[in-house]
Amino acid sequence: MVHGKLEVLLICAKGLEDTDFLNNMDPYVIITCRSQEQKSSVAKGAGSEPEWNETFVFSVSDDSPQLIVKIMDSDALTDDDFVGEATIPLEPVLQEGSLPPEVHRVVKDEKYCGEIKLALTFTPVETCRPDDEDGTHSSWN
Repeated sequence: MVHGKLEVLLICAKGLEDTDFLNNMDPYVIITCRSQEQKSSVAKGAGSEPEWNETFVFSVSDDSPQLIVKIMDSDALTDDDFVGEATIPLEPVLQEGSLPPEVHRVVKDEKYCGEIKLALTFTPVETCRPDDEDGTHSSWN
């Protein structure tokens, strides 16, 4: 079983559907990995092309199949608006260790509504002894 630390570098978004009619929207992101949830800062007045450049850290295991990145628009007087979300499978980063900045489709009601760019890095936590010099686990043989 794989256990470790997942670092998510939230870079930017573009082409988002602006949910505010009078002003530019104030987007922020909620990143969810299983029961862990973290929230980015609000990109005040950034409209449909926000930039964050923020890093978030999650504890993951191979039973954490995906990351959900939900983009919201912060509103002062009413409830925040849902802009869209991206679902990112974690299996590639668990196998590779790191994935360079990559663009993911943002959807709302199954329709494309922009893109979000992020990078992922996975650092495994050792759960067994390191190999002996000859490459075997002598205590297991």
